[in-house]
Amino acid sequence: MFSNYLIGLREGLEASLVVCILIAYLVKTGRREALKPIWTGIAIAVALALGFGFALEFGSQELTFQAQEALGGSLSILAVGLVTWMVFWMRRTARHLKSELHGRLDAALAMGTGALVATAFLAVGREGLETALFVWASVHAASDGTPRPLIGVALGIATAVLLGWLFYRGALRINLAKFFTWTGGMLVVVAAGVLAYGVHDLQEAGWVPGLTNLAFDISDTIPPDSWYGTLLKGVLNFQPDPTVVQLTVWLLYLVPVLTLFLLPSRVPVRMAGTAAGTAK
Repeated sequence: MFSNYLIGLREGLEASLVVCILIAYLVKTGRREALKPIWTGIAIAVALALGFGFALEFGSQELTFQAQEALGGSLSILAVGLVTWMVFWMRRTARHLKSELHGRLDAALAMGTGALVATAFLAVGREGLETALFVWASVHAASDGTPRPLIGVALGIATAVLLGWLFYRGALRINLAKFFTWTGGMLVVVAAGVLAYGVHDLQEAGWVPGLTNLAFDISDTIPPDSWYGTLLKGVLNFQPDPTVVQLTVWLLYLVPVLTLFLLPSRVPVRMAGTAAGTAK
């Protein structure tokens, strides 16, 4: 549940910061008439992300078992690729996010209502689609037959919305560099588990060999249905009996990606209150 909460918090906060920057800029420059098309674009982006998530969940239920495993494994690997790109992109460009969005918004204001809707839709829609895909892959990997993974995601998004509102009101300031470093590092760990689970899905679909070649089996020590086994599964997507291929892929992803991500950045990230462009 914690890993899904982290996904909802991290992805939701990025979208919240984008919304805060757009809304605060229009309010501070006295262009409140442009708020309606901005909110329209945001609403369309959210609806698209939700529709994409529902299509993934309910569309896959009509497939055969092997097709479900092949689809789940492929989308899990795609989701890991997207979230990896996202955490590095945010680490590199967060400092310039505000000025970049302001430039796009100025151009859209000059073009009219449709351009404003499109600007908000594109700014939030990309985050929404990435979130829907990674959430689906993570919930699929950590699912234990209960709604806890989805509850974790919902709580994370709700927290992100609250934090975004506090940033906008100027009531909260945090160091974005530390926040995105810590959450990004934890997301890399979560992504490694999703990647390993995706490879296991492809093995069950018959696309990748080695399904019966286990690296180890500690199910007797850490039973999957025990409270600590469930906790490890929910937080780290831990599996007590991974295959050799799963363990190899997990190590080949986690060690280099986490090392590169944690290397000191040369570009400092400004405070959240400043990045959000607090409107008064």
